[in-house]
Formats: sequence, structure tokens, C-alpha cells
Amino acid sequence: MAVSLPHLSQADFADRLSAAVGRDVPRAVSTRLRLHYEELRRWSKRLSLIGPGTGETVVARHYGESLAALDLLDSGSRLVDVGSGAGFPGWVLAAARSDLEVWLVESRGRKAAFLEAATRRAALSCRVLSARVGRSLPEGFPRAVDIITVRAVRLVPREWYALSTRLSESGRILRWVGPAAPSPPSGFVAGRRIAIGGTRRGVEELLQKHRKDREE
Repeated sequence: MAVSLPHLSQADFADRLSAAVGRDVPRAVSTRLRLHYEELRRWSKRLSLIGPGTGETVVARHYGESLAALDLLDSGSRLVDVGSGAGFPGWVLAAARSDLEVWLVESRGRKAAFLEAATRRAALSCRVLSARVGRSLPEGFPRAVDIITVRAVRLVPREWYALSTRLSESGRILRWVGPAAPSPPSGFVAGRRIAIGGTRRGVEELLQKHRKDREE
């Protein structure tokens, strides 16, 4: 279902974004994110990119919640966002942290095309991979990954396992969870959790179990 998004000036968008994350957002970052928002407004007239009823809360609900993971990102990390959809959180994190190498993996062709368009408009260097994660990983998926992000995507055990084979020795998965987070997938244990301000949701870090055992 298409969603109508309101026009927001750069100043209004920046104010909403800062309120959502609880601190000032650098001007260059909010400018890139508003370019994404303008592309989202244009495409949402004919393509369902966000859920119905979220038009007025999109800055806090999607941009703000994506940025909640910033404190869990190490400098220079290779990050793969699985099931990117409209780019939350992967595109947003790429816009906020130019030091990251980011891949956006999206199986639906029209949504992948949106990601490509938004990436060109903001002149980001992240790469879009129009492919599906399954029992095996698609061609173009990087061989060594430091961080995998998962938001609003349900993965089955064989997909979790396939992703785990590409994590670096210190690699982690970040997943966006509700008040009651599901149990970690096989081979992982829960690490830090960042609360998303004003909600009962959060970003949870999943560590590879062998790494956690060594640290203890």
C-alpha cells in the first residue's frame, strides 16, 4: 500500500531527527538523510516502502531507530544490511558514517531500484545487492563481514547459519527487537543492548558464542 509522506523542510527534518536521537545530528548527515527522505516521498506514491500509518512518524520510527545503532559500530567496519527494504537501517548508517563499507542486500527488485536511486541522489558509496539470502549466500556478498544488521526481517536457522559463515573473527550481528527479544539463534549469545528512546524497543548485539566463551 502506498503511503503519503508530508513535505519537510531541511530545518524541520533536522529538528525531528535530533529530537528522535536525543542529540544534535551533524548537518552533513541530516542533509544526506533528507535527500533519502525526498526520494522516499517520491517513490512511496507508487511503491510500498514503509508501513501504512507511519507517514507522520517516519523520521523517529525509521531514521531515528536506525541511528540508535551508531554506538555499536566500530570505525572502518564492513557492514551488510540484510533485507534492506527502504534502507532502514543500512542506508541510514552509511549516510551517518562515511568510514563504513556498507552493502545493502534486498531481494525485491523494485526496492533494490529505490535503494540505488537514493544512493545516487546522496552520492553515497554503499553497494546495493539485489539478491536473496538463503541456505547459501548470493554472488557479490562480501567474504568477510564485521557487522550484519537485521531489522524487520525474520530469518530461519539455515539463513542465520549462512550469515555466520561470513562473519569475521570478531564479527557481530545487530538486530532490532521489541520488549521481549527472541532467543539468540544457534551459535550466538546476546551482548549489549541499546534502548531506543521513548519506546520499549532496542538494538541488540549478538556475539558469536565461541568469542564470548574466550572472553570469559
